Amino acid sequence: MNGKKVVVGLSGGVDSSVTAYLLKEQGYEVIGLFMRNWNDASVTLEEECPWIEDSADALLVAEKLGIPFQVIDLSDVYKERIVDYMFAEYEIGRTPNPDVLCNREIKFDIFLKTAINLGADYVATGHYCRKDSIEKEGKTIYRLLAGKDKNKDQSYFLCQLNQEQLSKSLFPIGDLEKPEVRKIAKEQGLVTADKKDSQGLCFIGKVSLPDFLQQQLKPKRGQIIEIPKDFKYPAVAETFDSIEEELKVKSKSYHYSQTDGEVVGEHDGAHFFTRGQRKGLGVGGKVEPLFVLETDVEENIIYVGQGSNHPGLFKEVLYVKPIETHWVREDLALKPGETMKVEARVRYRQKLRPAKLHQTGNGLYVVFEEGLSAITPGQFVAWYNGEELIGSGVIHE
Repeated sequence: MNGKKVVVGLSGGVDSSVTAYLLKEQGYEVIGLFMRNWNDASVTLEEECPWIEDSADALLVAEKLGIPFQVIDLSDVYKERIVDYMFAEYEIGRTPNPDVLCNREIKFDIFLKTAINLGADYVATGHYCRKDSIEKEGKTIYRLLAGKDKNKDQSYFLCQLNQEQLSKSLFPIGDLEKPEVRKIAKEQGLVTADKKDSQGLCFIGKVSLPDFLQQQLKPKRGQIIEIPKDFKYPAVAETFDSIEEELKVKSKSYHYSQTDGEVVGEHDGAHFFTRGQRKGLGVGGKVEPLFVLETDVEENIIYVGQGSNHPGLFKEVLYVKPIETHWVREDLALKPGETMKVEARVRYRQKLRPAKLHQTGNGLYVVFEEGLSAITPGQFVAWYNGEELIGSGVIHE
């Protein structure tokens, strides 16, 4: 025994199961904790594992490993911090990332505090990412690193963690690849060894998002308007008084009007759709698939364009408000007027792209070398220095 106590978030999946096993092998005093975050099965798709089955699997793993096991009900705080937030964001035409929020608000806040109250030194999760520390000016600084398995790297989901949270966190499978994790689970006879990876909302399971949203957001018929590929966008000035003025102009999305295209169909509510979406439009007879270019929730109109290369899908400059700018590495935070070359992504598993951060008095601008497709307000942009995730922010527009 190394004398340290760690609480593992046992989800009933193979990753958290092997996490608990590895920690026990390393001499930690391990406690398994299952978080019950959702009670409504009416929006969960059939044939997907509900929380009851997941908690039963987590209990079997705990018994196999000989570790204590508890179930804690966090459904009230989950509804308040995650579900209500999602409804509010979709209602105003933004697309939140519930997994990033779940890690920030639930796993590494409420769950972490619960673990500390149980006398734990650390919490551990089955995320495919790594952590290490460096000394800088006499102070220990924790680094959040990409997982060794590049196909499963989940550092993006932890992009809102802070130094305090990182100091109390362990990620034992971050140095492993998924097949190795399954192999360990099989060798140890863990019931989760061949269990499929969970999909859908964090801790809820595979959810029918339209059904989920319709619990609170009511259907409302509106027009689908197609914008032609050769649409003439307003010209952008060639010269600007300052770099800040240029970034401000280029970060603003063009907002279409009804006269910019032609009506090609109807939808049940603009708030049910998101930029870049292809499925669910119900409009046929086009040469190329239609993609959502913009959702106007106030006028209840969806603007679409043909083909994944439609100019309206791409954007190079993103704006993050000061209040929504987060540095995992606070010591690297930029001051107004400073810039930093990074690599960045706006979605999990998206390939990292070269970008440059520009910090202004008005906020942070992320400038990509090439335009990214389907950038949606409400998403998180995360920036990296090599394999280290150093900061993130909510895309404003």
